[in-house]
This record gives sequence, C-alpha cells and structure tokens, in this order.
Amino acid sequence: MTRTFRIAALAALAVASVAAAQDAPPSPEEQAVRARQSHMSLYAFNLGKLGAMAQGNVEYDGAAATTAAQNLSHMTQLDQVGYWLPGTSNAEFDDSEALPAIWENMDDFSAKHEALEQAVTNLQAGAGTDLATLQASLGEVGKACGACHQDYREADE
Repeated sequence: MTRTFRIAALAALAVASVAAAQDAPPSPEEQAVRARQSHMSLYAFNLGKLGAMAQGNVEYDGAAATTAAQNLSHMTQLDQVGYWLPGTSNAEFDDSEALPAIWENMDDFSAKHEALEQAVTNLQAGAGTDLATLQASLGEVGKACGACHQDYREADE
C-alpha cells in the first residue's frame, strides 16, 4: 500500500468512527434529561402565555387562559417517573439543572410536585373567569414552581 492510500484509509476510518458515534442512540439517562427539559419548556410556554396576560402585556383572553391552564393540568398529570432517573443530576450531566438533592429527598420532591398539581388545578378552575382570578391563581402556581426550583434546581447565573 502506498503511504497516501494508508493516510486516506485512516482518515476515512476516523470519519466513519465519528459518524457512528454520533448515530449511537442516547442512553436512558440522556433520554430522561431531554424529556424533562422538554416538559419544562412546555410548562414555560404555557405559563408565559398566562403570565403575559396577568402582567397586562397582552389582553386578557379567557378562552386562551383556559386552554393554557388545561395544558398545564394535563402536563402535571403525566407520569414523570422516567424523567427522574438516578444519575441524571447536574453532577452527571452538564446540561441538567436538576440538583442531586432530588434523589436524596424524593419524598419532599414528590410533595412539591403534588403542591404544583393542586395549584394548577386551582388555576384551571379559575383562569377563564376574569383577570383578577387568573392573577391570584397564577401566583399560587408560581409559588409552587419556585418552592421546587429553590431546593432542587441549579440557580441561574
């Protein structure tokens, strides 16, 4: 074999190895981190619509508020067990904001999720009523989110 051919063959092998590594399916832990990040993005999307109304940045729309609150309610009811696999905290994944404390205090973490469920249930019941009711019930959701984030989410820098 000529030297040029060997170099070309090694280069092709290196490119193929990188391509194969990129095609490897994500691990269950990577899937869990991605799933919960996506879930949190959907929370933020719907909360953003409600927050814009509550703050007066967009006109209050009872039907849109009801829809966003229903979306949140459905999301709190999803089985999230697979999102919270051990080994998926920010200690193991750079792009995770979940603190290891979640797995050290799973009962408290679960209780905080139950508080969120209740706050979202209250939001769903009143979001379409009027602006004042939306504002009050959205404040309770914010408190529930904040209580969990304070203890179990990496602080924003």
